[in-house]
Amino acid sequence: MPRLSVLLPCRDAAGELPEAVASLEAQTFRDFEVVAVDDHSTDDTFAILRAWAERDGRVRVLRSQRPGLVSALSTGLAAARGELVARMDADDIADPRRFEQQVALLDARRDIAACGTRVRYFPEKVVRDGARRYERWINALIEPEDHARDIFVECPIPHPTLVIRRSVLHAVGGYRNLGWPEDYDLVLRLWAAGYRMAKVPEILLHWREGATRTSRTNPAYSHAAFRRLKVHVLRRTLLAGRDGALVWGAGPTGKAFARELLRQGVRLHAFVDLDPRKVGQSIYDTPVIMPTEVGRFLDALILGAVGQPRGRTEIRRTLDAMGLEEMRDYCMVA
Repeated sequence: MPRLSVLLPCRDAAGELPEAVASLEAQTFRDFEVVAVDDHSTDDTFAILRAWAERDGRVRVLRSQRPGLVSALSTGLAAARGELVARMDADDIADPRRFEQQVALLDARRDIAACGTRVRYFPEKVVRDGARRYERWINALIEPEDHARDIFVECPIPHPTLVIRRSVLHAVGGYRNLGWPEDYDLVLRLWAAGYRMAKVPEILLHWREGATRTSRTNPAYSHAAFRRLKVHVLRRTLLAGRDGALVWGAGPTGKAFARELLRQGVRLHAFVDLDPRKVGQSIYDTPVIMPTEVGRFLDALILGAVGQPRGRTEIRRTLDAMGLEEMRDYCMVA
C-alpha cells in the first residue's frame, strides 16, 4: 500500500496539467499513488492522464459519475489507499520537496491531523494586490493556534496544499456539496471536532491565479457563500449557549456579516464602532455603541468584523485588556 494518496481532480486542464504532472513526478518522496479523477472534461485532459498512467504505475485514472469538484473528490477519496491523503490541483505546481516535508511534519507531530504549506501565487502578471494580501495572511499562519485564532476570517489552509490523515478525513465525513466552499467546510469541521492543523513554513506550492478559476466563477465560492458557512458553524460552536452576538465594526464587513447573522436567526445586540458619526445611529434597528459600552453585553459573543489586519489587532488588544478570551468570548470574522 502506498503511504500517501494524491487526489487530483481534473476538468478541462489540458493546457496546465503537464506542469502539474511534472511537479509530481519530481517529488523527492516517492511512496505515493495518484488518484486522478477526470471531471467530465471536453479537452484532452483524459488522454493526458491515461498516457501518464501508462508510463507510471503509481497513477490510477478514474471518471466521476456526476459533474462537479465535490463528486470528483469523493470518487478519488473512495479509491484512495494511503494512510495520508494529499490534495493537488491540475493547474498548480508543487515544489519537489512538498510531500517529503509534509509527511515529515505529520510523522514528527502526531497531534497534527492535517497540514498545509506556504504558497506563492503565479503568474506574476495576473496576480492583483488583493491576492497578495491574502497570500501574506495565509502564509503567516503556521502553528495550530494561528489557524484556530483566524479560522473564521478565511480558510487558513490553501486546499491544494492539504495533507491529512485519511482516518481523520473519513471521521469528519469527507467532502460535502452544500452550496458553499467544500474546502473551507472541511477545515471548519476539522476545527469544530478538535483536530489541530499546521503548516510547513516554506513555500512548497505555486498556486495559479486567473479569472477562470472555480473560486472566481462558481457562486459556491462567493463572499455571501463564505458568510453563510461561517455563521452556520458559529451557531453550532462559539455562539451555542451565548446570548446572541455583538458585531465590532459598522463598515461594509460588519454590516454584511450582521445581515447573515440576522438571516440565520442570531440575536444582534449592537454594533461597536470608533467613528463618532456612526455612534448613536442604528443599523438594521440595532444601535451603534462605543467600545466603552461593550461591558454591558458580555453574555453575547463579540465578533470582530473588520477587513484589515491592523483593525483586528486593535480589537484584540482592547478585548484582551478587558480580560476576555479569544475563541471563547470573542473571535475575528470577515
